[in-house]
Amino acid sequence: MDFIIAKYNYWIYIILMMIGFYAMIAKSNLIKKIIGMNIFQTAIILFFVSMAYKKGGATLPILTNADMHGEHAIQVAQYLNPLPHVLMLTAIVVSIATLGVALAIAIMMYRKYHTLEEDEILKAIK
Repeated sequence: MDFIIAKYNYWIYIILMMIGFYAMIAKSNLIKKIIGMNIFQTAIILFFVSMAYKKGGATLPILTNADMHGEHAIQVAQYLNPLPHVLMLTAIVVSIATLGVALAIAIMMYRKYHTLEEDEILKAIK
């Protein structure tokens, strides 16, 4: 039980990813599939942001001129790595763009087929 409590954030990501995956695979409504995709993407972003966290790392790696010339010893363990956070900002922008395009396509499909149910759209195509 201690293992589950100690790694609660990983369990949350797994649950969110499985909810999103289930919605994308099992649901036949296109809006539900899009929401599932968005939940899946959000779980992945939260996972990477939490992986970048370091216990005891309280500051960003902003070094002064004195730090670079050896007057003070640089303690690498004190600094957080900002790269995963920056990459996840990019992933958030891509996620929003993907959501917007998917919703626009869903609107176009609704206008053409008058339904958002995948089975009915496939029947209308055939």
